[in-house]
Amino acid sequence: MTSASFLNAIRPEALGARQSGIVELFNYGRGRQGLIPLWVGEGDLPTPGFIAEEARRAFDAGETFYTAQRGLPAFREAIAAYMARCYGAPGRSFTPDQFFVTTGGMHALQIAIRMLAGPGDEVITPTPSWPNFEAALTISGASTVCVALELAGAADQMRWRLDPERVERAITPRTRALVINSPGNPTGWTASLPELEGLLALARKHGLWIIADEIYGRIYFEGDRAPSFHDIMTPEDRILFVQTMSKNWAMTGWRVGWLEAPAELGPVIENLIQYSTSGVATPTQRAAAIALEQGEDFLASQLTRLRASRDVLCAALSASGRARFAAPAGSFYVFCAFDGVADSRATAMRIVNEANVGLAPGSAFGPDGEGFMRICFARDPASMSEAAARLAKWLASA
Repeated sequence: MTSASFLNAIRPEALGARQSGIVELFNYGRGRQGLIPLWVGEGDLPTPGFIAEEARRAFDAGETFYTAQRGLPAFREAIAAYMARCYGAPGRSFTPDQFFVTTGGMHALQIAIRMLAGPGDEVITPTPSWPNFEAALTISGASTVCVALELAGAADQMRWRLDPERVERAITPRTRALVINSPGNPTGWTASLPELEGLLALARKHGLWIIADEIYGRIYFEGDRAPSFHDIMTPEDRILFVQTMSKNWAMTGWRVGWLEAPAELGPVIENLIQYSTSGVATPTQRAAAIALEQGEDFLASQLTRLRASRDVLCAALSASGRARFAAPAGSFYVFCAFDGVADSRATAMRIVNEANVGLAPGSAFGPDGEGFMRICFARDPASMSEAAARLAKWLASA
């Protein structure tokens, strides 16, 4: 059997998941001496020692057996306590039976989509967006309906905006859900409370679910945390929350996160975990619980670095006179357009070759991202200053 015939025997849902444009650039620039990599959505800090030490203790204690499919009770209690500290309010409480431990945020997203959407269904996603949203929907057999964010405002006051009327026009009888990522990847779009209220009103009106990706909610530069659907929802609202340990506590490689859902969905979610990964390793969950319980100082130090690196990058881009962007209120990305740039993939490769800086092409985030570049500023300010200087020099000569 030839390779072509092998491919012909594969389900179209699997074939429909396109190659990541981020991974393509990563592979293109891999191993280049002195390259500053700003293409992947993670920082340059390793996991703090107090978190890793907790995993070592679990290994030393022999905690290497199968675990509870929903997650260790102690970790789920730690999640509930963390959420109460950060998102609690009078009349708003969190209990462990709302939380289900997953193999990273991507696994939580896949489970949410598997419960809500399949062949013939549509899910609305504001774009440019993290490509994994569309890929997860494609693999499930559902269709992504894109609603473009708009970059508007004066040069020094630009912001991304989602037009609720455009969202409502995209709703059809086949629509099952909205995927709302705020603060957003790649744009840094952070929905205001009124914007979230408008989206929730649409979901209620049309009987839709919301998949809320709020993983950057604590990486926020205008307050303790970003506005959340938690601030406005009622127990009757159909909202699933995707979360991860990756960003706040430098744990991208640990692959641990959670799905927050109505407790009555517990048996369904437990089965989906059982039949996909059979649970997250106990030492990983022990480490994650300690991160939630003791990680606020580390997160605060991360935010200080991120703010400084964001400001360095935005100042350099503004001074170039050739970049159009919104300084992000949340997340650790700047999504910018360079004058004269149309093909973001080719431009990203040029920047690797000529500036020795790795950026993610906007085309990796859907058609509405073409012409833009995503820059991850989750690096120490000194490294970010050097990367910004290289980009400014390239822009002056390109």
